Amino acid sequence: MAEANEGARNALKESLQEAREVMRGRMGQRAPRIGIILGSGLGPLAEQIEDALFIPFGEVPHMKTSTATGHVGRFVAGRLGGAEVLAMQGRLHGYEGNTAQEVAFPVWLLRELGVETLITTNAAGAINESYQVGDFCIMSDHINFTGRNPVVGTDPDGLSMRFFSMLDAYDPALRALAHEVARAEGVRVQEGVYLGLLGPSFETPAEIRAFRAWGADTVAMSVVEEVIAARHVGMRVLGISLVSNMACGVEGANPSDAEVFEVAKRAEDGFCRLVSGIVARMGEAASDGE
Repeated sequence: MAEANEGARNALKESLQEAREVMRGRMGQRAPRIGIILGSGLGPLAEQIEDALFIPFGEVPHMKTSTATGHVGRFVAGRLGGAEVLAMQGRLHGYEGNTAQEVAFPVWLLRELGVETLITTNAAGAINESYQVGDFCIMSDHINFTGRNPVVGTDPDGLSMRFFSMLDAYDPALRALAHEVARAEGVRVQEGVYLGLLGPSFETPAEIRAFRAWGADTVAMSVVEEVIAARHVGMRVLGISLVSNMACGVEGANPSDAEVFEVAKRAEDGFCRLVSGIVARMGEAASDGE
């Protein structure tokens, strides 16, 4: 029985090692310490990555591929804001049929490749009525309402401790840095609690009223499983949402996929300046610490 449990515990680690070796073979001497996940409509930031190397998800062992609209589904390694980064141009979602561990797999893979800090981004609906469409919201905390957790089971226990704290899951120093960059770049930002759902249906007005009572400011269908996985293996996390719509029933809103991408297109310049500026400052801080 002990041998069977050990075999199960090693399965995920072995899969990550295989994926890591393929990625390292493709990346060569590149050694990024910053990872970026680009959500719905936010993929164009990858086009600003210099000396870019593209690795489709489908060419990485044990990785699932993206099927969501607007998610290219590839890794992009290169330089952004003068710092080495490894970006995901698109992500994996539970509503595509992926398990929680399949959603988390690329995050654990980033850590295997030496990434220490994760910037995860997405498009979200605003529950907080003081927010405006086109704002960015820095995540201060989250509510996981997907009904899933990627660390369930024996496999993730082989990567790191099973029980871990989610206090300050969204790093306070990185949040402060994001606010500083936003002020310098003239980008309007909020800060609040993000609520993650499984999707793919948008929420009902009754659900939105309930989520507001819980203290949620924004809502969408991603991020939380990634952040749990990142904190599981000790990564620092910064979460940024583009407010692409008001949540269902707020100010009479009736969200649609088309609206999300239309707003993301308008917000592209501000998003690129914000994230590039944050990465540049992080890169400077890392150089000063060496």
